[in-house]
Amino acid sequence: MRFLTAGESHGRALAVVIEGFPALVAIGKEEIDRELSRRQQGYGRGGRMKIEKDRVEIISGLRHGKTLGSPIAFLIPNRDWQNWAVVMDPFLPGEDTEVELRTCAHEAEQHLPKVPWAHEEEQRLRRVPAEVTAPRPGHADLAGGLKYGFTDLRNVLERASARETAARVGAGAFARILLAQFGVVIGSHVLRIGTVSSGEDHNRALDEKEQEEVEKSPVRCLDPRAAAAMTDLIDKAREEGESLGGIFLVYAKGLPPGLGSHVHWDRRLDGRLAQAVMSIPGVKGVDFGLGFATASLAGSKVHDPIAYQAGRGFYRPTNNAGGLEGGISNGEPLLIRAAMKPIPTLYQGLPSVDLKTREPVRAAVERSDLTAVPAAGVVAEAMVAWVLAEAFLEKFSGDSLPEIKKAWAAYLEEIPWQPQKG
Repeated sequence: MRFLTAGESHGRALAVVIEGFPALVAIGKEEIDRELSRRQQGYGRGGRMKIEKDRVEIISGLRHGKTLGSPIAFLIPNRDWQNWAVVMDPFLPGEDTEVELRTCAHEAEQHLPKVPWAHEEEQRLRRVPAEVTAPRPGHADLAGGLKYGFTDLRNVLERASARETAARVGAGAFARILLAQFGVVIGSHVLRIGTVSSGEDHNRALDEKEQEEVEKSPVRCLDPRAAAAMTDLIDKAREEGESLGGIFLVYAKGLPPGLGSHVHWDRRLDGRLAQAVMSIPGVKGVDFGLGFATASLAGSKVHDPIAYQAGRGFYRPTNNAGGLEGGISNGEPLLIRAAMKPIPTLYQGLPSVDLKTREPVRAAVERSDLTAVPAAGVVAEAMVAWVLAEAFLEKFSGDSLPEIKKAWAAYLEEIPWQPQKG
């Protein structure tokens, strides 16, 4: 099973093709749209989220609400396309056409009122050049431009944009629906934004009620006092023209032991999950369970004891491994933390060099978030769901959901393990 995405940030739409998804899985459009909406939430998001209202348009692979086993194709239209139609036109020549972007000016007016340079920024944003030649530090602009020989860096930044993650969330929604058939629950929550962190006891999987509280939080943090401090910090970053990073945790409950493999390096589940989460724009580090903290602890304080209970089977009283041992799921909740760097687009513009003139300039400014840590957790849920669904189908293969369920039931009868509720 795999998926491919296509589309630019300000193009007509994002497109996704899913291959290898089993037949006879019931899919509700509202389930996909709900995940797309979750990605758009979060305190500190940019003006783009006020424009877009992401909704999926299914092209193929479903009939009467169930998958067909054939390739699934869908679109997520970009409402902002109408403001960029000339700049992003596939065939019009890319001359120095400047397009008035009322939405950018409106964003500057609404979100930067306390900053001395707000009026100047608003006026500058009213006319955005079709050609971008001042690469932004921390983005793919310069590296991509040099790699592909572009002098207009919009050819890089439009595809490198985190807007592409909406397509991933759409694909991940399909994987999530499949896993739910087998009792697998996936969630995430924010542990840190900037210098503000939640309590250490929150470094774990959450129960259903706790996850509901996270979804109500403007920063997707379980600790209400920390959440309030996080929003204050984001407000301060807005006033100072700064951006913020942070840490989020993704978990999966109900995973059986046996997903992944120790046999080959590229089949190890932790490696596959790490790659998937690291591929999210802005993510700079990933760990599992205790993660980097294990480096400073004695072995007896790290490795989880093995226990057995009739009716439950093998289990661990602790979960320092984060649900993975030897590249294989061990039946405990999967725990993945990821660190996200501050958004590299700053409204003041960092020092850069013009790609054409080689003269020092301020980096180009594109509409951006102040922080995207809460949204990144939702994107990571989608990527984790996809990798787990792949591993699930490798273990319990079948062309249709009924076939897969038979293989799943037979496996549960053979192994001394039972999924736990909560």
